[in-house]
Amino acid sequence: MKAITLQAYGGPEVAHLRHDVAKPQVTAGHVLVKVACAGINFMDIHTRQGKYACSVTYPVRLPCTLGMEGAGVVVEVGPGVGHLAVGDRVAWCIAWGAYAEYASVPVEKIVQIPNAISFDQAAAAMFQGCTAHYLMDDVARLHAGSTCLIHAASGSIGQLLVQMARRVGATVFATGSSVEKCAIALQRGAHQAWMYDRFADQVLHATDGRGVDVVFDCVGKNTLRESFRACRTRGLIVNYGNVSGSLTDLDPIELGEAGSLFLTRPRLADHMADGATVQRRANAVFAAMLEGALTVDIEGYYSLETVQQVHARIEARQQIGKAVLWIDRNLD
Repeated sequence: MKAITLQAYGGPEVAHLRHDVAKPQVTAGHVLVKVACAGINFMDIHTRQGKYACSVTYPVRLPCTLGMEGAGVVVEVGPGVGHLAVGDRVAWCIAWGAYAEYASVPVEKIVQIPNAISFDQAAAAMFQGCTAHYLMDDVARLHAGSTCLIHAASGSIGQLLVQMARRVGATVFATGSSVEKCAIALQRGAHQAWMYDRFADQVLHATDGRGVDVVFDCVGKNTLRESFRACRTRGLIVNYGNVSGSLTDLDPIELGEAGSLFLTRPRLADHMADGATVQRRANAVFAAMLEGALTVDIEGYYSLETVQQVHARIEARQQIGKAVLWIDRNLD
């Protein structure tokens, strides 16, 4: 079968398309899926760069097949699997191997998708949708009357966070690196959006000096300390990414000085611990999509032959929306 394999870490050029990869053997607790679509994510870039080479949370090791999110049809069921059958339409995330014609997926990572959700929408929504859902619902526990600040709100997860927060009745402030990106956040439902320069002052002005209840910060080094200043006393900082680098000189006393703040660095894997939780989270995302409260934009469709090019584009931050690999259009 065709697959994008990784034998060494490095730039886009190390992601090789092979036509002679053996189809995975289904094992106990797994199902074999004929892949229709695979989502392309920063986690795929980080996998290729070697950032998970020693990770305990995401134990993907060389050699491997890239792609940690996909959708398709079950073609074989392994021993011990009782709730899935051949022909089921399914999707998954944080299980590697989706950049291929077939993938063996552990059942605790896989969900059934409604017939009204297409494979491309499912592949685009699983990882980022479940991430936004656990950040908002489990970590921040936003509700009507909450206030939040969402950095990089024009990004794929940022757009979903804006929509989900508005859906529960929260007041949403947003940041972006350009006027155009701020406009995207406003289109998704943010009440106000600003560029990063002096954003804490803008938040304090908009909240009469109080600050927001929660800051969602995926930027890291360039924004985290200002995020402290934008947050209310005993508020919550959710640092779920480090696109500008890691803040390596943080003294916990700074959290006290900033107002007895809570700082957390969550990971999706710890909030997708079992199959029931994964299905519940995916159901919430799919339901919001079907009712029209959640829009998942797909920026572009690509083939396995173009993976190196699209990886280079994402790495250069030239892409805002979600990218999807179409592997078998005949399935949808």
